[in-house]
Amino acid sequence: MDDGADTVVRANDGTSLLRLMTWLSPAFPVGAYAFSHGVEAAIAEGRVRDGEDVFRWVSTLLTEGSGRNDLILLAEAFHAERDGDPARLRDAADLCRALAGSKERREETMALGRAFAGAASPWFEGGADGPIEDGTLEGAGSDAAPYPVAVAIVAARQGIALAPTLVAYAHGFAANLVSVATRLVPLGQREAVRVLHRLEPVILRAARHAKTSSLDDLGSAAFLSDIAAMRHETLEPRLFRS
Repeated sequence: MDDGADTVVRANDGTSLLRLMTWLSPAFPVGAYAFSHGVEAAIAEGRVRDGEDVFRWVSTLLTEGSGRNDLILLAEAFHAERDGDPARLRDAADLCRALAGSKERREETMALGRAFAGAASPWFEGGADGPIEDGTLEGAGSDAAPYPVAVAIVAARQGIALAPTLVAYAHGFAANLVSVATRLVPLGQREAVRVLHRLEPVILRAARHAKTSSLDDLGSAAFLSDIAAMRHETLEPRLFRS
């Protein structure tokens, strides 16, 4: 399929949009609500204290940190799946695990990937085994599919274009972290919505950048976020798994 246009699959744009909204919705049972991506530790240390801090933190992740890398790896995995290149797909999964940065972040991306693969099974023939239980990532089954890779495989197999998949993933990433801050800072609901509104152009830019990037563009400069994710491993008390 030609993915040059920023449109969803030609067969039925409405269906593709609906699927992305479902898969990347907080209601989709992947357990994303249980992970803070290190934000809980940043809040506990006083680094994130209000809506402005939340906006800057999430923006940095999308433009210079783990969110940016996730989007680039999603695009790489999408192209590998679409082109029928299993070796390239496995390499993308390996890179995604290697770039997780901390024990809990690795557990986060793997847990979400496993859950996503299983939850997406109704969109595929073959029952409850899920779309990644067929040797796609040879040697480890669905356990080898980090979250961005799992999303890429499902979207590509369903004929959904890359551009809207990247936007939906970036929005889901950002919305989950804003939800964490809403509970822990705490932010009021209106302030949380303001943050999401301000993040819209950031999300769109991050998705556009990832669509035209290659693995050579991988990298992170979000050091405080990476350190917070490491420190979260010993944080007590805590509500989140990462």
